[in-house]
Amino acid sequence: MDCYKYILDIFDKDTINLREDAIVLFLNRADRILGCYRISSGSITGTVVDIRIVLGIALKCLACGIILAHNHPSGEINPSHQDLELTKRLKDAAKLMEISLLDHLIITSDKYYSFADEGVL
Repeated sequence: MDCYKYILDIFDKDTINLREDAIVLFLNRADRILGCYRISSGSITGTVVDIRIVLGIALKCLACGIILAHNHPSGEINPSHQDLELTKRLKDAAKLMEISLLDHLIITSDKYYSFADEGVL
């Protein structure tokens, strides 16, 4: 819940229900936030997350863990097939570099879905 509140403050309140955005939090070994980065801004129905960019930034800031978050303007918090596939690919790629994908959150302005809480990670 704390992570959701932190991430919600990063998203633009005026567009959270209009377009899909993706951000990543980068964490150190003690799970303290080193920083965040808006990976992409998309359309009403999707956005692109380039795993190479996510991991490139993680390596540059010496992150040990990452948390991916994106919003669903539709208000639906359940993950799509593409969300599940992205999570698997990012987790596998990060693992090769000894970086942990700690969570992937799908958020709306009033609720969230946590892949970690749901046992998907």
